[in-house]
Amino acid sequence: MRRVPKAKAHRSTSQRPLKIVVTGPFAAGKTTLIETISEVAIVATERDVSEHALESGKTRTTVAMDFGRLTFGEDCSLFLFGTPGQRRFEMMWEILSEGMIGFILLVHAADPRSLEEAAHIFEQFKRYADVPYLVGVTHSDLTDTPDEVLVEDARRRLALPDEVKVVVCDPRNREDVKSLMLTILYEVHQRIEAKAVAG
Repeated sequence: MRRVPKAKAHRSTSQRPLKIVVTGPFAAGKTTLIETISEVAIVATERDVSEHALESGKTRTTVAMDFGRLTFGEDCSLFLFGTPGQRRFEMMWEILSEGMIGFILLVHAADPRSLEEAAHIFEQFKRYADVPYLVGVTHSDLTDTPDEVLVEDARRRLALPDEVKVVVCDPRNREDVKSLMLTILYEVHQRIEAKAVAG
């Protein structure tokens, strides 16, 4: 009797997760961004903010992580992990960075302290892993500064190489967020191709 070869098992989206971390200072829009794009209800760990943090207008803050998921095609899931923005929860940054293929750093355009905090977070994440990243400048609607100036200011303050993308985005706008996700995935793909060519 002729033996029929077994069909290869189809790998489901849950079997091929890709991990992107969304990080940045307090109130930069991390939770909102993940809520906007996630196809499932996000898992969030929020608590009331301290009196000092109330100045930002936020009443809740992430203390452990946010988690959402986005599916591309039939066999690829993007797992999104949002970090706490305050330094007192810094322990979670390294934990959440494990296994990431890239990260998105958000900066609040209308908060002068945001870039200073972003610089600290950025340096930490670069130490955690050598992966592609990009910077999203949020809340540009709360300032009169032109977008191009916001972008150049972020690039200068974070000492970013020219090839690193800096994008003004609204974390409430699905098209803006989708563009960010496609951009970071493109950067990841380019890194993989470069390594393959280098052998």
